[in-house]
Amino acid sequence: MFDAFTKVVSQADARGTMLSDGELDALSAMVADGNKRIDAVNRITGSASAIVASAARALFAEQPQLIAPGGNAYTNRRMAACLRDMEIILRYVTYATFAGDASVLNDRCLNGLRETYVALGVPGGSVAAGVAKMKDAAIAIANDRAGITPGDCSALMSEIASYFDLAAAAVA
Repeated sequence: MFDAFTKVVSQADARGTMLSDGELDALSAMVADGNKRIDAVNRITGSASAIVASAARALFAEQPQLIAPGGNAYTNRRMAACLRDMEIILRYVTYATFAGDASVLNDRCLNGLRETYVALGVPGGSVAAGVAKMKDAAIAIANDRAGITPGDCSALMSEIASYFDLAAAAVA
């Protein structure tokens, strides 16, 4: 797992070059927007239970067969496993957001997840839909302008959305 700084330095080292102006500018912009990044991570983390619960309710309203007898989220044990997995994906999205790099999400969460779900008979499309619903809820919370560092957060929100999209694509 690399943070954005380690990744850029590692790549420059592998090329045997100095950091380029573009790389330095990108890292400088990341530092300048650091408080916005921390605010977004704090908001998502502080609302994690609400994000997961909201996404699950919306998913089960759209796909009631999941909670019907014989469905993949039927019984308390299966429902708890579903909610746990959604929370784990959300947690790793916050790690990636904080680090500014998706490698922790890929390496520690998504690597092999689709294969695990296939082996367990978990419908990947339903998981992907749940991740998309978490994305919508998390972006709404993180993008709320009240009480956060002022400034344009569109690039950061796009970055956060890309981590959710990556997770959804990995399980679909």
